[in-house]
Amino acid sequence: MRRRSPIGRTARVVGPLLPGGGPSGLVSFRGAVIAEWGDVDRPEMCFSVTKTVLSAVAGAASDRGLLPDVHAPVEDTVDLPVRLGPDLTWRHLLQQTSGWAGELWGKPAHVDAQSLRDGGSAAYAEPGAAWAYNDVRVNLLALALTALWRRPLAEVARTELFDPIGASPTWSWHGYREATIAVDGTELSVVSGGAHWGGGLWMSTADLLLLGELFLERGSWHGKQVLSTEWIDASWRPCSVNPDYGYLWWLNDRLHVFAVAPATGRCARGCGDRHLLWVDPARELVIVSRWSDSVGLLVRDISDAIPV
Repeated sequence: MRRRSPIGRTARVVGPLLPGGGPSGLVSFRGAVIAEWGDVDRPEMCFSVTKTVLSAVAGAASDRGLLPDVHAPVEDTVDLPVRLGPDLTWRHLLQQTSGWAGELWGKPAHVDAQSLRDGGSAAYAEPGAAWAYNDVRVNLLALALTALWRRPLAEVARTELFDPIGASPTWSWHGYREATIAVDGTELSVVSGGAHWGGGLWMSTADLLLLGELFLERGSWHGKQVLSTEWIDASWRPCSVNPDYGYLWWLNDRLHVFAVAPATGRCARGCGDRHLLWVDPARELVIVSRWSDSVGLLVRDISDAIPV
């Protein structure tokens, strides 16, 4: 009898998928849309752009006192069905420096090839010692935040983020088929923080633009503070072991993310940059690009037309 490869099992897609709808994009300058292409109202898989939304959900928890100290060990804050260790903090999960080597939803951290590519053997160092891009560990953050909020994160995102900024009702946030946690005797679904094995956030280009404008306005929306300025600042503060990264945001300060784009840009990226949310406070500029190639050149050309 032929034995099934363990690699095949861990690589199997376990969350829903959505066919791509083709290129689309929006550009806003000082809050006004100045360019548009494609179907901007069609929900698309956001892939790793989802991570930035997960960071915003953590920010809402921080602002509301549910997460008073990101430096606190996660195990001291919530009770989880997996072992993390006493030194792994919320900040480590938010900056992708946890080095966690466990397994979640049938996916061990070591099978994420991104970690091996970006962190090598250092990807499994002590918490805070090395940076590695890893969807399993981001899913661990989603699990921990679900336990912290004691509500499904899709519901939290709706009430705390997307309804306040006027997002459409077309978005959705998905997890894996067996991803649940028992809270107060109820099984809650746990969303995924990306789409490495399916799932993640599905959202239109138009709604992603609203999220970018929220960050451009430092968390304020028509006079209401949806996210604190302190959280925005923390999200865009360089990680000590990877200055190109904040709290699940990419930072272009050193021109390592996009060499030809402005150093003042911050971005969420997914599917090899084919999904991009770019925020440039210096230019009061937000760009959303879906299913486009050469996005660095796109950002450069748009930015060159905007005075600083």
